[in-house]
Amino acid sequence: MKLGVFSMPLHRPEKPYEKALSEDREMVLLAEQLGFSEYWMGEHFTSKVEQIPSAMLFFSSLISETKNIKFGTGVVNLPHHHPGIVAAEAAMFDQLSGGRLILGVGPGGLISDAEFFGEHEMETRNRIMLDYVEAIKKMWASNDVFNITVNDINMTNQKTHWPRHGLGLLPKPKQLPHPPFALAMVSARSGAAAVCAEQDFIPISANFIPEDDVAIQWQTYAEARAKIGKQADPAIWRVARNILITDTDAEAKTVLEDPDGDFAFYFRYLRSLRNMSDLDLMRDEPIESLNERLNIKEAIDACAIAGSAQTVLDRLIAMSENTGPFGTLLVAGQDWDDSGRWPKSTKKLAEDVAPKLAQHLKTLEYKS
Repeated sequence: MKLGVFSMPLHRPEKPYEKALSEDREMVLLAEQLGFSEYWMGEHFTSKVEQIPSAMLFFSSLISETKNIKFGTGVVNLPHHHPGIVAAEAAMFDQLSGGRLILGVGPGGLISDAEFFGEHEMETRNRIMLDYVEAIKKMWASNDVFNITVNDINMTNQKTHWPRHGLGLLPKPKQLPHPPFALAMVSARSGAAAVCAEQDFIPISANFIPEDDVAIQWQTYAEARAKIGKQADPAIWRVARNILITDTDAEAKTVLEDPDGDFAFYFRYLRSLRNMSDLDLMRDEPIESLNERLNIKEAIDACAIAGSAQTVLDRLIAMSENTGPFGTLLVAGQDWDDSGRWPKSTKKLAEDVAPKLAQHLKTLEYKS
């Protein structure tokens, strides 16, 4: 089992932008130091809470300061982009990073971004996402004349293809035929599971869904793989969770029960996005009342794993008994405060919990 981080990232909206970016960079460097295998960074344009408009631009500042960690876009929301630009920039980043790119893609789930870009309904965005993936693959594969039309965008080099002078040729990634693609699954019977199975994408189970739903996601993915005659390999499965390791269970309990604590803020923000129709009602609502309206305690109980190293290990082992083995545990990136609890928790996860969990996972049978 490997370790990674999946960071949306979520920061308190009042935190200065420069400080938020600096903390995100510190977390990547800490993950590299602790031997984490990968770091995923989200992409959002119109939210002060998670304002990374380009994961690859952010990661480019860390290439020279890291050697081993892989950089996952979590995700590039393809309908918000021109596919030719994504293809060229991803290829260049893969070359600059020495082949350390994992290209996570998505349809764009942040509603304010969808409004900003004037996008369509989710079903249409999902179609555009898959069409763009195919177009990007074709552009990377071509060393000849191409003429690709997708979503009313025409990309061609018919008049300017002159290989002798390098003209009309797009950048190619270092990883051939292309970097691995990945897609997040955000519901129990997520349609993304079937897409991952059919497209050979890396499946990622989101951190903000209950553990039982995580197990169902793998079953759905494995069933979809079996239908097309392909093996479901749990080694490529990423499972994300909100994890906090403290010195004592009592310390964790304080954080878990704080109505405006780290976990409450995290899930209140996410759940408020799903209830934007009630925005006028929620705009000036007191935190305690808003928490109750959005069932924040339920979200924390279902999704957060917090306590001493032994308690967290026991919870993760219990989860794995339900899900079966998986290849990478992704810890959700949280907003850092001045207590130092999150860097300390990350270190404890790497040194005290992960090795024991990895040993347990080796004893589990693959669940088809």
